[in-house]
Amino acid sequence: MSTPIQQPPQTSGGKRKGKAQYVQAKRARRCDGGGPRQLEPGLQGILITCNMNERKCVEEAYSLLNEYGDDMYGPEKFTDKDQQPSGSEGEDDDMEAALKKEVGDIKASTEMKLRRFQSVESGANNVVFIRTLGIEPEKLVHHILQDMYKTKKKKTRVILRMLPISGTCKAFLEDMKKYAETFLEPWFKAPNKGTFQIVYKSRNNSHMNREEVIKELAGIVGSLNSENKVDLTNPQYTVVVEIIKAVCCLSVVKDYMLFRKYNLQEVVKSAKDPSQLNPKQPVQAGNGKEAKLESGDKSSQHDPVEGKNNQQVVPENIEEPGQIKPRSETPVVNDGGAKPELESQVTERSESNENDLS
Repeated sequence: MSTPIQQPPQTSGGKRKGKAQYVQAKRARRCDGGGPRQLEPGLQGILITCNMNERKCVEEAYSLLNEYGDDMYGPEKFTDKDQQPSGSEGEDDDMEAALKKEVGDIKASTEMKLRRFQSVESGANNVVFIRTLGIEPEKLVHHILQDMYKTKKKKTRVILRMLPISGTCKAFLEDMKKYAETFLEPWFKAPNKGTFQIVYKSRNNSHMNREEVIKELAGIVGSLNSENKVDLTNPQYTVVVEIIKAVCCLSVVKDYMLFRKYNLQEVVKSAKDPSQLNPKQPVQAGNGKEAKLESGDKSSQHDPVEGKNNQQVVPENIEEPGQIKPRSETPVVNDGGAKPELESQVTERSESNENDLS
């Protein structure tokens, strides 16, 4: 009895590849000698936020970073394959020499792909992460913002904020505490000291608690030097904590409030008078008390008698003991003897109205 002959499986060239094969090939091309292609622990770089146009944001980031990077560190140097050492002609048949040459070519191609600035996947929408190599991100970004603050020259359209990231770790509280103990030493460990604040932002992460992170990091800063004090108005250092998925990005920056929270769109705006920026913001009156300006139109709507006065300085919810309220609906202020006749005019007019009615 003859056994059936098993035929080898025929390869059908007409069938399409599965989706998994395409994904694997795509990942292999991305990670082939070019370093990490997504945000992960152990990286340094620059975190950039944009407004709904990440591709344009990456282009602007490359242009801006290369401009100032060449200014600070010189032009970027590339490895030339022609300058790689090659074996002598007599050793072409030697297997060891051929192997060394192949390894050298692989290293050279890897160095060619590792650029000074390289965009990687951040893991969040409208956020771009630029991995840096051989530079200090905090010094470079501070130099960019300082120049834009002085010149008031706008150089970007879609980039909003540009935050340097000096280190990354896993976004778990124990990992962050262990990493921060050594990371924060250059700025806060005795004899170094300074005032500080902590800013926290979390994206695509739900297992971290903001209050716990700030409390733990503030405790670490205080343990490094007891003279480190919290200042939320104008701190010397700002500890930036940016969490994206399972990665925590840390940095310590200077002039955070001066450079408008490292916002490239706001830092180029000229400083205006506080009363023009926010009309409702209280300003200092002549006697040192907080007061606010109210237009005469609003006062005329409540009391037509006071329509002649275009502007008045009205104290903001301040009542001094023994102060007598005027009888008219619109408050009349006698601020250091300024226009004392207004109250008498209102009194006379009110009395005349009562006589007419009687």
